Amino acid sequence: MQEDDCCAESDPHCPLVLERAEKDKPKNLKSILSQCIKKHCSCTPQKVKSKALGFVPILSWLPRYQLKNWILGDFMSGLIVGILLVPQSIAYSLLASQDPIYGLYTSFFASIIYAILGTSRHISVGIFGVLCLLVGQVVERELALAGYPPESSSSSIVNITCDRSCYAITVGATVTFTAGVYQVLMGVLQVGFVSVYLSSSLLSGFATGASLTILTSQVKYLLGLKIPRSQGWFTLFKTWVAILSHLGQTNLCDLITSLVCLAVLIPTKEINDRFKSKLKAPIPFELFVVIIATIASHFGHFNSEYGSGVAGDIPTGFMPPQLPLWSLIPNIAVDAFSIAIVGFAITISLSEMFAKKHGYSVDANQEMYAIGFCNILPAFFRCFITSAALTKTLVKESTGCQTQVSGLVSALVLLLVLLVISPLFYSLQKCVLAVIIVVNLRGALRKFMDIPRMWRVNRVDASIWLITMATSALVNTELGLLVGVLVSAFCVLARTQQAHVKELGRASDRELYEDLKEYLNLQKQNGVAVFRYNSPIYYANQSLFKKSLYKSVGLDPVREKAKDLKESKKKLAVEAKNVQNSENGKAATVNLMLEDKAKPKISSLVLDCSGVLFLDTAGVNVLKEVRKDYADVGVSIVLAQCNTSVLDALERGDFFPENQPNKNVFFTIDDAVHFVQKLPVSSGSNEI
Repeated sequence: MQEDDCCAESDPHCPLVLERAEKDKPKNLKSILSQCIKKHCSCTPQKVKSKALGFVPILSWLPRYQLKNWILGDFMSGLIVGILLVPQSIAYSLLASQDPIYGLYTSFFASIIYAILGTSRHISVGIFGVLCLLVGQVVERELALAGYPPESSSSSIVNITCDRSCYAITVGATVTFTAGVYQVLMGVLQVGFVSVYLSSSLLSGFATGASLTILTSQVKYLLGLKIPRSQGWFTLFKTWVAILSHLGQTNLCDLITSLVCLAVLIPTKEINDRFKSKLKAPIPFELFVVIIATIASHFGHFNSEYGSGVAGDIPTGFMPPQLPLWSLIPNIAVDAFSIAIVGFAITISLSEMFAKKHGYSVDANQEMYAIGFCNILPAFFRCFITSAALTKTLVKESTGCQTQVSGLVSALVLLLVLLVISPLFYSLQKCVLAVIIVVNLRGALRKFMDIPRMWRVNRVDASIWLITMATSALVNTELGLLVGVLVSAFCVLARTQQAHVKELGRASDRELYEDLKEYLNLQKQNGVAVFRYNSPIYYANQSLFKKSLYKSVGLDPVREKAKDLKESKKKLAVEAKNVQNSENGKAATVNLMLEDKAKPKISSLVLDCSGVLFLDTAGVNVLKEVRKDYADVGVSIVLAQCNTSVLDALERGDFFPENQPNKNVFFTIDDAVHFVQKLPVSSGSNEI
């Protein structure tokens, strides 16, 4: 609106006028392609150096490494994490349906590759229980499809050149390779932002649900039962049914060992957690338990005398690389995608959490590359999926970690085990490894105690957590992730559906307008009502917006027009009856007392659009309808505080009359109120 069209320059209530900046005209396809090629395909020494340092971050921070200040913290944290990785890598191999040696391979390669390519200084990348569970489910399914009998069965396999263990790691490596390719492709396409769609409540619920499945899967090892892993949906129920039906076959040696190890590890873990601020490093009780249990099993002949399951032969050194099984990729492509998303989401969330805590930044897309190559390259060396692990990351941080040099130190510890020590774990009982897995689930399972607090803080987030957890645990792990994403999206949509128009009042003599129902001592303006809608107006909530506005105003123009039409018909009928009576010579006249139409209490509406983030075509159309409906009953509508996105949508949708281009825009509610107060009462049809 031009300033001299509505008021004199001396008028203090003259609306503010801002001139929109001219936008660049859309370029044609040829110019866009030419610009992109020039930007991304040009090659200069500076650009090559920048790309190299960006893709291999170790080249930028290692030359600036502060040896005297950082080496002690990095060495100690790397040594401690490396020691903790040994029993955990062996244990989590069971969860992924792999032999123990492959867990050591996985942790070794992941530590080195992430140290080279990662941007976080603190996270520890290695085996993560939830991902191991997902991989293990795929491995067991493919083993069954390939004709391999359950692990507990002794029947022979015909016409299969690779034994069960060989095929299991082939499947695991193929899944890992495919997931890594997905992650690298997401990095190339710069879609690191996808992690924002996995909220903390969703990930927490998914991890807790998966933890229940993990706990259930390890009960058979705790009891020494030889039952196959359940497949498909409702595995939790299937597994417990199988456990209870075979309960009479419990191996007493495994049961006693499990109870003793639980009695040792649970309180000692609590001691570590309780005194972590006073301890320079957590005491590696897991390693002590593994060593003592291995010695006891070896000299007690638990395997030969009592039939206790043991880790078996763990060879030294490395096996020659092998290619993934390409023909298997179509079967596991969907599984690998969900695994890739979960692995990246966990890694980037932990990276950003510790980066924020220590005052540096991480690159989400580079993290995608890093975790992707942590899966692609090790897949050729018979490794399975990796991601950041919270427990070991917390240990690294608490023991003085400064850079990823600590990851290289951890890799050296694992290398020593692989080359020298690994055969000594031959007699280690599988029930001990299961105990280590179960004890490490304490953090996730404790989330159940936080449900009342989560419900008090935010019921929507608590509902997402509960639904995701229940689906992951009771139905299917991968389905739980999908359901969690869908429920989160539905909750966002539902929030836009629950938004209602609020009437605003002015705070005394200030130019501040707020909700009349939320604040006291707010004043209404004479003849003008001010309303706010805190949601986008789009196809899904257009009717709700219209209905809510009419209800809040207390004047439904559609009903008013319908009443007017009905009154007009009655009046015409009366006039026709009177004319007919006069033609028939009758003196009597029919009179009908019509109600006087009550004038609207308000003459103008101001709609505060500060909460409207965007409009689509349906949103523009519904605003047109609202303006027309109220204009028909003599009430004008103006919009205030529209952002530029909303203004552009209104202009493209021909919302503004031709004689009033979008200069008729009010940047404050007060400007809009003073403008409509000067309007003639019946001029609403020409205003916005």
